[in-house]
Amino acid sequence: MKSFWKIAFFALFFGLILLYNGTAVAEVTDGSPRSAILIEAKTGRVLYERNAHEPLPMASTTKVMTALVALENGNLDDLVTTGKNAFGVPGTSIYLALGEQLPLREMLYGLMLASGNDAAVAIAEHIGGTAENFCRMMTDRAAQIGCEDTVFATPHGLPSDNHHTTASDLALITRAAMQNPVFREIVSTQLATIPWADHDYDRVLTNKNKLLSEYPGAIGVKTGYTKAAGRCLTFAAERDGLELIGVVLNCPNWFQEAEALLDKGFDNWQMVSLLSAGETVRTVPVQGGTQDAVRVVASGDVSAPVRQGAWPDLVLEVPDTLTAGLTRGQAVGTARLIDNGQTLITVPLVAAENVPERSFRYGWQRLLEQWPLAAGE
Repeated sequence: MKSFWKIAFFALFFGLILLYNGTAVAEVTDGSPRSAILIEAKTGRVLYERNAHEPLPMASTTKVMTALVALENGNLDDLVTTGKNAFGVPGTSIYLALGEQLPLREMLYGLMLASGNDAAVAIAEHIGGTAENFCRMMTDRAAQIGCEDTVFATPHGLPSDNHHTTASDLALITRAAMQNPVFREIVSTQLATIPWADHDYDRVLTNKNKLLSEYPGAIGVKTGYTKAAGRCLTFAAERDGLELIGVVLNCPNWFQEAEALLDKGFDNWQMVSLLSAGETVRTVPVQGGTQDAVRVVASGDVSAPVRQGAWPDLVLEVPDTLTAGLTRGQAVGTARLIDNGQTLITVPLVAAENVPERSFRYGWQRLLEQWPLAAGE
């Protein structure tokens, strides 16, 4: 009997080892991402995540932040000069010549479509003085966005110590970048040409993001690959008013996994809007004002993603009365969409017009205006 239990124990023990090892191998070889996330662009609501807070190298998806910092701190028409540090940088390149100059706008196309590492360094030195200082600007900007575990050591993403992010942080960075119209235009472009000094023809830049041509509604954003980071992709698509942003890090089947995540998002979530920008919420009495009441309106669209078939609660917080001295656009309350106890979005409610305080001059003018009526009676 003892031998039976001993055999059973060892059988279970080795079975668990085999099962564990099989699972571990599957995580590496089945094409799925080491880390992934899918969010809704307007609110940032997380729709799906997997190991989304694990610090990992991110290869050329780094350039999303490179472009954002450049756009926020540079002039698109300024000439960017290719210095010795940018000339001949390893990896993907737009083959900038030493001393070659291009406007920042065209450098950014080379950065984001062709993933030019030389363009990344040239841009970094143009904006930050040095690549090191520019990387500090990138890291600081990430912290402002809300990233909790992101450090940039290079502007291009080639392997470097202490250069990492998380899928969650990279989604936040991409979300911020996609709010910039120039960035949005660049990363949604499939093919572009920019000048090429000392050549009889222009550079032809082809976007490496295959989703733009293969996935309906795709609008960006950036690929990346190094041996250390694996295949990395940050991507975005829009359908029926629902814009999704996703990230996969260290993902062998990067485009297939991105498409599957987007399909899951569009199949299971919908955008619900309960108030439009400028829509009147209610009319509130005003004390001591030049008018007795003021319209209170939504300052923006009150919309958020919810699961298909669900409907969020709209909670309006507006005072019963207001005091005169209001200016048009002044916040006087809030509108919140709540789903299963979670606040999805908060939008200020504002006064629709100016309501000055009553003054002696105002009172005297009103008296004069009403005097003939009083006399006629």
